[in-house]
Amino acid sequence: MAPEPTVTVIGESLVDIIRDPHGQTESQAHPGGSPLNVAVGAARLDLRTNLVTHYSEDPYGLMIEAHLQANGVDVINGGTAPTSTALATLGPDGGAEYTFSITWEINGASLPAFAAFEGSTHVHTGSIATVLTPGDQATLALVESAREHATVSFDPNCRPAISPDTAAARQAAEVFVAASDVVKASDEDLCWLYPDRTADQTMEAWLALGPAVVALTRGASGPVILSRNARVEMAAEAIVVADTVGAGDSFMAGLISGLAQLDALGSGGRTRLDSLALDELEALAAYANRAAAITCSRPGADPPRTDELGPLFRT
Repeated sequence: MAPEPTVTVIGESLVDIIRDPHGQTESQAHPGGSPLNVAVGAARLDLRTNLVTHYSEDPYGLMIEAHLQANGVDVINGGTAPTSTALATLGPDGGAEYTFSITWEINGASLPAFAAFEGSTHVHTGSIATVLTPGDQATLALVESAREHATVSFDPNCRPAISPDTAAARQAAEVFVAASDVVKASDEDLCWLYPDRTADQTMEAWLALGPAVVALTRGASGPVILSRNARVEMAAEAIVVADTVGAGDSFMAGLISGLAQLDALGSGGRTRLDSLALDELEALAAYANRAAAITCSRPGADPPRTDELGPLFRT
């Protein structure tokens, strides 16, 4: 029997302050950050999960810590700066525009993170942690060291307000794509990074850099998953949208959980990952699609649990 998969996520934790621009509801503060959301999503899907991050012992940091503990995420906290925040203003379609006050540095986490990697089956990173100095280079070093023991996934989750230089963000993204086995991005990410080519062209180009699987989320249009063997496209699930906060992160957590169920994680799972069949990719896309839909159906980054999502292959 294979050992239980362990996922280690590297990236920012912050507090989302969600504001209704029409003033119909009061502003609300919730723990957030794309990597934190992925870690919580993975833990809720019964994967042992570590998060390499930073936050302070201020009120927002204590809110983050309580949230992670309540969801069973083990924390490696390597920073000393004040806890980061993101002011999210919701639009009429439930989407969010962000204004950030954020620092990313994990100098105090390197040694315990390396130790965590030795027991990890999979490592995920992305978003601000891969573009914001000084922590971006530490993140890359950790990811590159992890490949000996684990498969790696990456989601650029682009934030132009944090990294407005498109060329620099594109270069950073391609470095992490080349270091990864699984990559997920949104259509908005790819449109901003590569305005002169189609999403399909970028997916093909990223696949050529080395990953086995490239996934694209397209909001209401549904996801696309591309491998060297097959391409899967499906519509989004029909739901009433509360908001889209954390939907992409739930999709990513669903991908990781689905690949764990396919025994396609870990350095020993790369051969399996490289040879996923069409029906397996279809099940994987549907599973992650379902996870995102559940999150969109309720306010905030509230990813599903195993009993809500069900198994990868439904009978």
